[in-house]
Amino acid sequence: MRSRPRSRQLAEETSAFRRGTGPREIPASEAKAHLSELLDAVERGETIVITRHGRPIARLVPDEEQRRAAYEKAVETMKEIRQRTGKVTLQEILDARHEGHQY
Repeated sequence: MRSRPRSRQLAEETSAFRRGTGPREIPASEAKAHLSELLDAVERGETIVITRHGRPIARLVPDEEQRRAAYEKAVETMKEIRQRTGKVTLQEILDARHEGHQY
């Protein structure tokens, strides 16, 4: 079994990488040490609150324009597919769900 690289494993074990509801709050010192990982998380849509002595001082949020552009592109792609394929019946959706399954 392959293990994760030590640096990645340590980064995921820090409190900066815990999961929960709402934005993650992390101390400025951890944010400085793990900035690239935090930017990856923000790029995936997470919001990060950076604190100093327990008080929020900054917020890292995903770029709204980039998210909107990705959303609009996805909608356009779906519209193009629908025009090419036409309407799909419920039975076709259910059949496609099991296509390729081996029972």
